[in-house]
Amino acid sequence: MAGTATTISSRTNARVKQLRAAFAGQDRLSGGLLAIEGEHLVEEALRSGIALQTIFLTDRRTPDGVSDEVEIVHLTSDVFASAVETRSPQGIAALIAPPHFEMVDILERQPSALLIIAAGLQDPGNMGTIVRSAEAFGASGVVTTPGSVSPWNQKALRASAGSIFRVPVIPSTLEEIAALQTSQCIRLFAAVGAAESGVVFAQDADLRRPSGILIGNEGSGLGREWLQLATERITIPCPGPVESLNAAIAASLLLYEASRQRSAALQREQTALAQTISRIPGPLRRRPTGANR
Repeated sequence: MAGTATTISSRTNARVKQLRAAFAGQDRLSGGLLAIEGEHLVEEALRSGIALQTIFLTDRRTPDGVSDEVEIVHLTSDVFASAVETRSPQGIAALIAPPHFEMVDILERQPSALLIIAAGLQDPGNMGTIVRSAEAFGASGVVTTPGSVSPWNQKALRASAGSIFRVPVIPSTLEEIAALQTSQCIRLFAAVGAAESGVVFAQDADLRRPSGILIGNEGSGLGREWLQLATERITIPCPGPVESLNAAIAASLLLYEASRQRSAALQREQTALAQTISRIPGPLRRRPTGANR
């Protein structure tokens, strides 16, 4: 059950200004909170255990699962439209405290880490799609480097379809990522075009071991420093006459290939274990001694 509701009809109200600032990414004016809009994102936030601070509604009822501690603010339609970013608002938005993750959260999620590293990614739609694919294909998390678009950009949020609330996404530097090669034995795979020399097809690369997949800028690809850092350069074989794939599509296909390899390896291990167990003889039955009385 939600908390007490307040009705606001002024565009200059402090709560409306805070919501507007949150959508604009102004941390100081928003109090460090982030804004989300739309029924689906709000429901995904609630389902993911994200702390909602305030919910803004027009003529909608309060969503199920909202606790008593959450502030409910009703806005007139014109005031609501003045604060949000979409052209056809759904009449529901919220201020949330974003989840905080560190590299250790990514590395400890599974025995063999699988990272997607966005090195200079600029398009928010691509960023959100990569986060969504990371969750779909069981990646440990997403790492962004300086110069990459924020994963909390409104377009990135919508493209993630709620995965951003559950997948660890952290910022990092080239030096910190390089250190993972030695400290965590993570192999870095640079996604490049097939025309480059010394490139391995994705299906021929060993993505079962701890891995980081480097995805570069949409226009210029990976910088020289990332290519030099990479353990191996991989590509997705394309029979069609195209030079390259969209960054999010390439990342998704590489994540699928990693997931396929890991699932196949796990299935082989389980089959081998089952065969080993089946060959172990059962306990010998004791023969009865003496006469029955």
